[in-house]
Amino acid sequence: MTVLSVEQWVADTAKLTQPSDIVWCNGSDAEWLELTELLVENGTFIRLNPELRPNSYLARTDPADVARVEDRTFICSANEEDAGPTNNWRDPLWMKDLLRSLFKGSMRGRTMYVVPFSMGPIGSRQARFGVEITDSPYVVLSMHIMTRVSTEVLNLINAGAEWVPALHSVGAPLFDENGIASADTTWPCNVEKYIAHFPESNEIWSFGSGYGGNALLGKKCMSLRIGSVLGRNEGWLAEHMLLVKLTSPKGKNFHIAAAFPSACGKTNLAMLRPTLPGWQVSTIGDDIAWIAPDAEGRLRAINPEAGFFGVAPGTGMKTNPVAVETMRSNTIFTNVALTPDGDVWWEGLTDEAPAQLTDWTGKSWSPASGKPAAHPNSRFTVSLSQCPTIDSAWDSPEGVALDAILFGGRRATNVPLVVESRDWDHGVFMGATISSEQTAAAEGVVGTLRRDPFAMLPFCGYNMGDYWQHWLNVGRGLKPSNRPRIFQVNWFRKDANGKFLWPGFGENTRVLEWIARRLENEVEAQESAIGNLPIIADLNLDGLEITDQQLADIFTVDASAWSQEADLTTEYFAKFGAHLPTTMSRQLEILRKNLA
Repeated sequence: MTVLSVEQWVADTAKLTQPSDIVWCNGSDAEWLELTELLVENGTFIRLNPELRPNSYLARTDPADVARVEDRTFICSANEEDAGPTNNWRDPLWMKDLLRSLFKGSMRGRTMYVVPFSMGPIGSRQARFGVEITDSPYVVLSMHIMTRVSTEVLNLINAGAEWVPALHSVGAPLFDENGIASADTTWPCNVEKYIAHFPESNEIWSFGSGYGGNALLGKKCMSLRIGSVLGRNEGWLAEHMLLVKLTSPKGKNFHIAAAFPSACGKTNLAMLRPTLPGWQVSTIGDDIAWIAPDAEGRLRAINPEAGFFGVAPGTGMKTNPVAVETMRSNTIFTNVALTPDGDVWWEGLTDEAPAQLTDWTGKSWSPASGKPAAHPNSRFTVSLSQCPTIDSAWDSPEGVALDAILFGGRRATNVPLVVESRDWDHGVFMGATISSEQTAAAEGVVGTLRRDPFAMLPFCGYNMGDYWQHWLNVGRGLKPSNRPRIFQVNWFRKDANGKFLWPGFGENTRVLEWIARRLENEVEAQESAIGNLPIIADLNLDGLEITDQQLADIFTVDASAWSQEADLTTEYFAKFGAHLPTTMSRQLEILRKNLA
């Protein structure tokens, strides 16, 4: 709980970090123009061809600052047990002592920007406020896109609203304590990096990195790690979930939240273009959902973000045309390649690579170079309002009432195309056991399971076992008839030859259609050991080239393989000790009994 005034916090931080100037940001167009000009002037931004990509810029980071640094991300709860076995823990007093030593003088020669922001529409009961202090104008501009930066936030805080202090520095002062100058770079950062969260005081301290979720502190840090703690304390859920509205040919709307680990088709589903005639999908959010019970006993969800911070590689007209159209203008690109005519390119944008490019490090590149032109984690940052499929309710203070929740991982085996949970408790068990199979040696042993419960493994701000119990508690507080139905989906099951059984992408609408028909009680389901499966005849397969054998394979539930998976789940659950909800153990026993 914050007790200092913003003004006092800023003054104390300035005394510690010793900036040359302090700027209070307001989120205006004039501020955007001033900072983009500054970054073009100092070489951090390359202005893209205004005819091809209006009001858009390319940034290249330091090669050592290209992604979230999970091994340097910490939950600093008073008791280590409260952080749980899936988080890196440090004692909060020890961590603050260390960070104060690092932040001391870290902004010498730089400008300190004070960025008041709202996660969620200002005026929504589900919105929460934060103030980020940063010495990076790149961060300020990114926060312009990803959050609602406004002086109205300061007014509400001064009137008594709760807020999250979020302190950030790239850790690259331009003068040392003796006044000796250091040369600036186009991407200042520090070799030493810490992203620390203090759940008892709702504080975020981030040092050393200027990129992504390490530095845009409204995103993963506040919206998920601190947000999950706020949700636990206040009775709501902060989730790593996309939000969409599915509309049937009859005009019936269904609101769906979905949790997918990385590389499991999350953005593609958020911006889905259906292949079934008459069906529509509109985008509310692609990454984060805040979900709270309403007065009628339903779960209502908002997207707390105002922009997309999407992975560029693999995003193209074939895989995600909506995303490509969204970033036609007013976009910040980071670590993608530059074309000779001043546009951007990355692997997957087109079928063939251009003959000549400048790669993400600024070096000349051709298809013969033998390495990617864009960094695998290169990004685009663009406003939600530009998305062609954006839903009219994306910025609604009331949010949307959820009808269904989907969980999914990348599974070549075992998990069917779609399975419905028997009830809320079983659905939470599904979310707790989400996993993907390792697909590359760099990830670990190929074929082994990488656990990512609720797709929240790097983002839950407290003990994951307690998090599962919180989900159980929230569901039990709802009217049973109003609880969203829970489903598990898997677009990635393969045959014995390693070929995908399901075409995916726009054809996933066929699964969504079946889910919608289940919500309307228009079709029955068949019971299985792991949940309720579709009756094949109820799936709309018109025009789809898929064989009876492929359909049989994609829904096969192999009792022996699932028994082995149950053994692995037993081992995984053991990590949480007394924090494992008894309901999770009970659901595992039900699974074993069903398999037998």
